[in-house]
Amino acid sequence: MLDQKLTRNFCIIAHVDHGKTTLSDRLLQATATVSDRVLTEQHLDSMDLERERGITIKAHPVAMLYEAKNGTTYRLNLIDTPGHVDFSYEVSRSLSACEGALLIIDAAQGVEAQTVANVHLANKQNLKLIPVINKIDLPNADIETCKRQLEDVLSIPAEEAILASAKNGIGIEEILEAIIERIPSPKPFEDDYTRALVFDSLFDTYRGVVTYVRMFSGELKPGSPILLMGSNNKYEVKEVGIFTPKQIRTGSLEAGQVGYLVANIKTTAEVKIGETITNAQKPSPEPLPGFKSITPMVYSGIYPIDTSQFEQLKLAMGKLQLNDAALTYTTESSVALGFGFRCGFLGLLHMEIVQERLRREYQMDIIATYPSVVYEVKRTNGEVLMIDNPMQMPDPSVIESIAEPMVRAFIMIPNENIGDIMQLIMEKRGTCEHTESLDGKRVMLHCDLPLNEILVDFNDRIKSITRGYGSMDYENAPYRVSDMVKMDMLVNAEPLDAFSCIVERSKAPARGRHIAAKLKEVIQPHLFKIAIQAAIGGKIIAREDVKSVGKNVTAKCYGGDITRKRKLLEKQKEGKKRMKQIGNVDIPQEAFIAVLKSESK
Repeated sequence: MLDQKLTRNFCIIAHVDHGKTTLSDRLLQATATVSDRVLTEQHLDSMDLERERGITIKAHPVAMLYEAKNGTTYRLNLIDTPGHVDFSYEVSRSLSACEGALLIIDAAQGVEAQTVANVHLANKQNLKLIPVINKIDLPNADIETCKRQLEDVLSIPAEEAILASAKNGIGIEEILEAIIERIPSPKPFEDDYTRALVFDSLFDTYRGVVTYVRMFSGELKPGSPILLMGSNNKYEVKEVGIFTPKQIRTGSLEAGQVGYLVANIKTTAEVKIGETITNAQKPSPEPLPGFKSITPMVYSGIYPIDTSQFEQLKLAMGKLQLNDAALTYTTESSVALGFGFRCGFLGLLHMEIVQERLRREYQMDIIATYPSVVYEVKRTNGEVLMIDNPMQMPDPSVIESIAEPMVRAFIMIPNENIGDIMQLIMEKRGTCEHTESLDGKRVMLHCDLPLNEILVDFNDRIKSITRGYGSMDYENAPYRVSDMVKMDMLVNAEPLDAFSCIVERSKAPARGRHIAAKLKEVIQPHLFKIAIQAAIGGKIIAREDVKSVGKNVTAKCYGGDITRKRKLLEKQKEGKKRMKQIGNVDIPQEAFIAVLKSESK
């Protein structure tokens, strides 16, 4: 076994699409961890979705052996992390298993919004950062500007930067040498207690839960009795090993190593991320400092299109949750859509990925309701409720105030788009705290925005206004009291729970008109006129009518007295009035699905 001083634990952090996964492919190649015959592009991205979208969703660990220029062999443990804001919990838990990080910056695009956010995360964990300016072979690469941004925006000395091109293999050896020279080896503990930090887990059909761990002290081997310090559950280790990137069994895991263990753990719910594993016979006096637990930010209802598939959906959700600790779900039912689940996600991309995985991996035909956030509702008696579903909203007469979640957003845009982006921020009820000039061409805006407003189309609008050159990242900010109201949609005076939503009062009429117009398109005409209304409490704020279909009751009257025709028409009018009072409007499920699909786009 290699000495702990010859171990380096590091990860790669960067903005989306700055070449993180390509660089990890080159490192695998340079250290001969994966042979050229087996190596594929995006080698560590195992999910089809990751390959298609060109993003990393799960953190992937790999152990590499590298012979340095000084002739010594080092063990390098790399944890490939996601770059997207929704998966920053994956980033934070990967960072807690490392001592250093490679910070990648695209030579053509420079420092982006997520680069800044990831550097903040790494600094909180006291990691040693090695800046790498990647893609230097591009014709529009601007290395000098990147170096200036490193110093001005991130406060990192420009001379520390390594110039590289992961695609063409330039600078790979310099990066490996820098990892050995600059990143410290794991700090040994004074005592001999066993401590391992859980940074991920996945479910294997044959072996149960495979737990990804970073060993901080002591040793784990098959047969060791272990204790999870958070839940106080005891298990016995069946198998331990390392990643190369495939799982390879070893006889033991020692301090400083990153690997996996299999014990008699049945579900991933038993192993919380950030949990400390210790020896059950000689437990550590205190756990390792974990990191904050994950709280869902966005909620949406997921229903099977075919109601008979509810049990299949329940099974699929259970399996998905085994590999995605951030997904939460509870059963709920809707008059229109039948039985389904209220699901909590970290953000919109996370929601999209979960829905896509349900459709692909489990062949589920699903419909999702409009996404909502968690509101803090204070009642007049002082009680505070956390509400993520409009159906749980108490009567307006007992509500003192409603606070909504806010985000602090960092938006990087070209100079010429400032006016349009400022207008967009105002439209979304946001405020711009201050602006920071990055170089002659781009500015960074620091804004406070309601999370509810950026859920659906905000990022797309930034991309279209800036022609793809804008980028955004955000972190959660404290709640703020706003004038929020619950809006109901009524069809023939009957409320439709699937379309209830919580909106800001000034935006309610426009949203009500939008949904009413959509419903008018899909509801078939009946024998009586149907009113589609948007209401706040008892006040109607928008209305559309579906005209009635007429039946020609005078068809059998040819010639004769006009009063007979009048009598028949009056009788029909009376009948329609009565029908309107007692008649039910038949809204097919397809209509709900059509409206919800157009809503969530």
